[in-house]
Amino acid sequence: MIVPRDRLAEVEAIARATAESIVVGPPGEEATVMGPIANRAQFHRVQTMIAAGLDDGARLVCGGAGQPEGLEQGFFVRPTIFSDVTCAMRIAQEEIFGPVLVIMPYDDVDEAVDMANDSMFGLGGHVQGKDMEQARSIARRIRTGQVHLNHPAWDPHAPFGGYKRSGNGREYGAFGFEEYLEVKSILGFA
Repeated sequence: MIVPRDRLAEVEAIARATAESIVVGPPGEEATVMGPIANRAQFHRVQTMIAAGLDDGARLVCGGAGQPEGLEQGFFVRPTIFSDVTCAMRIAQEEIFGPVLVIMPYDDVDEAVDMANDSMFGLGGHVQGKDMEQARSIARRIRTGQVHLNHPAWDPHAPFGGYKRSGNGREYGAFGFEEYLEVKSILGFA
């Protein structure tokens, strides 16, 4: 999450409150909001990435390594938030696929776009803003396959797929349909 530096404390407080409200537990329990990680290998990957964040000097806002209290059996992970993350840190460059949020402060819009594009991945992004013309301008500059402006609903007609190491090709919409077609060229003289 790339946020204006002058709103960093506000964003951290909202993120912390949200993370701390997440009830981690067995999926069958009604109060559970987040269950365990899918398997041992992914659990260890998430724990490794949390350790990397700490080792690289990111500031831990909440959560951290280990399992939530009372959930020592199973692959449960504490919702974790890091702040003051830089593009040079591993947690900013690698996909974690776990309940870990990295917050990266910026000073101006050009820096924010550079930070968003400083990745080998480019599946999707989000731009939040009151000025929709500016938000669209920023979205056009971000190198991802899909950019959401101000949390729209999912649209099955919008093509979905990434740039860079996040894939090639598209799903959904006309572009996704075309992925299933075979093109044939017949060449010759009459």
